[in-house]
Amino acid sequence: MAESEPVPVQVGEKRGCPENKGKDTPSKKPRVESDHENGGPPHQDEEEELEGEAGDGEEDGETFANMMKHGLTELDVGILKYVSDHEGFSGILKERFVLKILDQEVPEAEQQPNESDVLTEEQKKQLGELQLFKNKEGNVSIEVIDDTKEKRTLVHKAIKTQFPGLETKTEEKEGRKFIVAYHAAGKKALAAPRKHFWPKNRGSFCHFVLYKENKDTMDAINVLSKFLRLRPNMFSYMGTKDKRAITVQEIAVLKITAERLAHLNKCLMNLKLGNFSYKNHPLKLGELQGNHFTVVIRNISGTDEQVHQALTSLKQTGFINYYGMQRFGTTAVPTQHVGRAILRNDWNEVVDLILKPRPGAEKEFLVRCREEWAKTQDPEAALKKLPNKRCVEGQLLRGLSMYGKKNIVTAFGLIPRNNRLMYIHSYQSVVWNTMVSRRIEAFGLKAVEGDLVLRGTTAHVLSAEEAESHTIHDIVMPLPGFDVIYPTHHVGKGYRELLSADKLDIDNMRHKVKDYSLAGAYRRIIIRPSDVSWEVIQYDDPRISLVHSDFEKLENKPAPVFNKEGKYRALRMEFSLPPSTYATMAIREVLKLDTSIKKQTQLNTTWFN
Repeated sequence: MAESEPVPVQVGEKRGCPENKGKDTPSKKPRVESDHENGGPPHQDEEEELEGEAGDGEEDGETFANMMKHGLTELDVGILKYVSDHEGFSGILKERFVLKILDQEVPEAEQQPNESDVLTEEQKKQLGELQLFKNKEGNVSIEVIDDTKEKRTLVHKAIKTQFPGLETKTEEKEGRKFIVAYHAAGKKALAAPRKHFWPKNRGSFCHFVLYKENKDTMDAINVLSKFLRLRPNMFSYMGTKDKRAITVQEIAVLKITAERLAHLNKCLMNLKLGNFSYKNHPLKLGELQGNHFTVVIRNISGTDEQVHQALTSLKQTGFINYYGMQRFGTTAVPTQHVGRAILRNDWNEVVDLILKPRPGAEKEFLVRCREEWAKTQDPEAALKKLPNKRCVEGQLLRGLSMYGKKNIVTAFGLIPRNNRLMYIHSYQSVVWNTMVSRRIEAFGLKAVEGDLVLRGTTAHVLSAEEAESHTIHDIVMPLPGFDVIYPTHHVGKGYRELLSADKLDIDNMRHKVKDYSLAGAYRRIIIRPSDVSWEVIQYDDPRISLVHSDFEKLENKPAPVFNKEGKYRALRMEFSLPPSTYATMAIREVLKLDTSIKKQTQLNTTWFN
């Protein structure tokens, strides 16, 4: 369907959510942003990824709400303006990304029935219980009657393949040989993955579709890594997906069989794998052509006319291409503050921001770690308070323990590169958001003299005459860096003032540490979604699913049934976006409400209480 011509609109002002009614890679030359969808690490790297937080498990509602009391709002990160003049309405966000899981079958060439025949049904039952932590003994012993190396190898391989997460060893007891299976998680002695035979005619990478609920991409990768006993950097993907959504995306992993991956479906919670195939290449950030979204906004207050006006504006005009709240973290210490300290070369402040005690609820062991650091400044003592050493705090403390507090730059380098760059990219992002808000405030939705457009990958300053032949959809704004130019109107000059206020020199964006030198990039200020459609649904149960998920379809579960004349109303909308744009910012334009987790948590808490 051809897109409609843009209609004249007024620039909307920021309207906060009533509380009581009364994550740009530094590069040699600037580029157009196209790296990934949701603000995670800028590209795959040889470094190992960190786990998203310093602990496993989900927060309960009350704890999460307490954490969010000290979280960021849109105002804190420069998200201030709207493009349309329709009246906003309230609602609760639920979103999912669309990529179909069609099957969970292993490719035929790989199925090896003889391998599964070496285990009896009783042994399989015992191993399955062990895999799910239901075996109180902590291990399963299988006696090898026909004791040959080939038979033992077959049993070892069958257990590891059919029951991912289990490790095996051979033991001799009273002259009899046993293969002992035990849970690999936490067993440091056998942490290094072993090499397995890999056919030469098979692609080196197993590609699969990952379906996940309530986990972000890096959390999910870390779970898979733990079960498969791999380093997380063995996985590749084209973009990061949000935690608080149902998402589906393609993943590739180096030399892990589809059969091993398929067996993970037996023991994973809120994660499912399918659509396995072998290819000769990994996935790369930047290859993503875009994302299709299905978004459900529950308990909407808007009339049908308001919904129609809002979605028509989104389809015809679009939304401001702000970096969404995912880019800036959810704790009381925003990632952009750490990034600013890195760019200032103020390493003591970097350590302080990451490790100091902070307001808001956190997991108890993390609170104890921070308190220990504040009291003793002893990295080893603080590190002992963390059961999970792979979080950012743990990696930094380990670095300080190894290299000392006088070598903070080296110690900080123990944090994987992607995560370190996330800090400075979030600083760039908040600058971009702020300057785009000023640009919209000053000139509205028309191209003006001094604006920038791209000619190929090169930015060009518009003359007054040229501005007449361009629209707002052509205009780009730069992320600050040493290899970009800035608009020549007064808003462009504001970049220098903003960075100066943060004690940074816009003319010197190269850093003593090469990784932290910022080349900059260009980003379109308005995005028009494609494939926009919507419907209003009525229902009674606020907890019922309003979308038939891919996994439910795969398991032949019936579609959700709800009362079409129910007391609640929901907006179900679909649209497609290019890479490096945020669905939450499109939703924000529709609702005209703050999309931060802090504000949405307040809405959820109010509704369900």
